[in-house]
Amino acid sequence: MARRYDSKQHSTTLDLPCIDSLGTARPDDNLLSRRSTVSEYVVRNPLLNPGSSSLAEYAMEAIAHAGTVIGVLSKEGVVLAAEKKVTGKLLDTSVVKEGGYGGSGEKIFLLNNNLIAGVAGLSADANSLVNYSRTSAQQHLFSFNEDIPVEQLVQRLCNLKQGYTQFGGLRPFGVSLLYAGYDPHYEFQLYHSDPSGNYSGWKATCIGANNGTAQSLLKQEYKDDITLDDAISLVIRVMGKTMDSTTLSSEKLEFAVITLDAGTKKPKAKIYRPTEVDALLNKLGVMKKEDEETKS
Repeated sequence: MARRYDSKQHSTTLDLPCIDSLGTARPDDNLLSRRSTVSEYVVRNPLLNPGSSSLAEYAMEAIAHAGTVIGVLSKEGVVLAAEKKVTGKLLDTSVVKEGGYGGSGEKIFLLNNNLIAGVAGLSADANSLVNYSRTSAQQHLFSFNEDIPVEQLVQRLCNLKQGYTQFGGLRPFGVSLLYAGYDPHYEFQLYHSDPSGNYSGWKATCIGANNGTAQSLLKQEYKDDITLDDAISLVIRVMGKTMDSTTLSSEKLEFAVITLDAGTKKPKAKIYRPTEVDALLNKLGVMKKEDEETKS
């Protein structure tokens, strides 16, 4: 069985032998060859063009259609907000109302005591990366008896993600993450990583759908001396202008902040429950009542 590669067609050719009555293999006119699709070849060879990865570009497309995630950094803490896409009356949210482990479990996750993350993209890939991050954080805590530095965990995760972009038979993780954390070295930090394994630090940024509009609003309204309360207000305001829905509620929004505990001076991550999200939206005056929606 011979296998040839035609560089002009960017496909593989597979010769299928035909056995005659004497048991001799010979080429058959009707089943001479089978050409695999371009997508099959891309999976085996992720680097078709030098310096680029087609599969990583496909992963970015999945992220561009995911729910919006916004992060804003302040000197008092970091704020994350995320748009939930999976909503419906038949969805069982009993665990979410009680708090659940690490929040609601769709868009914002608790990675460690000093680190939370918001995800945009394929949920299955996100769950795998979240579990890997939690394991790495616990291994560091067991070895050094301290919380893992934020950038060190981000770098470990990005090393894993980058490895999946350069080997045949593998595809990149179709998810981008925003990391919000605190460590004594650089205090509060906000990082963003993409499927290629690149990561960068930000004062305010956005991933997911409508990220261009959100980035423009953040550039206009963000200030270096922003307080935590102003950061919360900014995130909610930008989210209200970029979400596909016309109203904000706990059914479509997840919210989290990471701050320092006033007594212990240790980082404290808080992922809001649905009732707390609704209370926050009512406090800011951006949540419409049900009777107002029915009238409109």
